Amino acid sequence: MGFEYAAGRVAMLKNHGDWMPLGNADEQKPAAPGTVEAWARSEDNPVGGWYGVKKGFRGRFANYVPPVLEALGLAEVEHNARNNRMRAL
Repeated sequence: MGFEYAAGRVAMLKNHGDWMPLGNADEQKPAAPGTVEAWARSEDNPVGGWYGVKKGFRGRFANYVPPVLEALGLAEVEHNARNNRMRAL
């Protein structure tokens, strides 16, 4: 994960200002609006679309990146069985 990914993600969370649902979804399934996964697929994010360029390896951004941001001390992530959320620190 490059710095621009982490910086863009944290900036978006700070602008959001509250907990945001992760919304994990496979590449073949649509991401729920207003979720971390939807942002990762949006043309409005810093990379202008999908985080991940190879078909079959895109999607599930909300599954893998939030724990990294949490480990770096940049975000707080819930650890429930389902419907987890995150927010910037």
